Amino acid sequence: MKFTKELVDDLANKLLFELSEEENKMVLDEFEMIDQNMKKIEKIENIQTVLPMTHPFALEDVVLRNDEDIEELTQEEVLSNAANKNLTSVIVPKVVSE
Repeated sequence: MKFTKELVDDLANKLLFELSEEENKMVLDEFEMIDQNMKKIEKIENIQTVLPMTHPFALEDVVLRNDEDIEELTQEEVLSNAANKNLTSVIVPKVVSE
């Protein structure tokens, strides 16, 4: 599939936004770069035999801690020290302005 200005404009229109000429060119340039990289990947010998990666590192190299039972606090215990609370939550002051 070859990406064209018209195709990019049509796709943008279907997504309910418009692209300026500069934005359209930027999208086309990015698609061209992606297409070039895909062609490089296709040239790799035996690429079909390579299994897809699910993680960026070997999972056998990852050491996880053992799960241990811990003493959990009840909701009542958690809320017992709260200065301002309702039935299920601690009420805190708003820290983000509008």
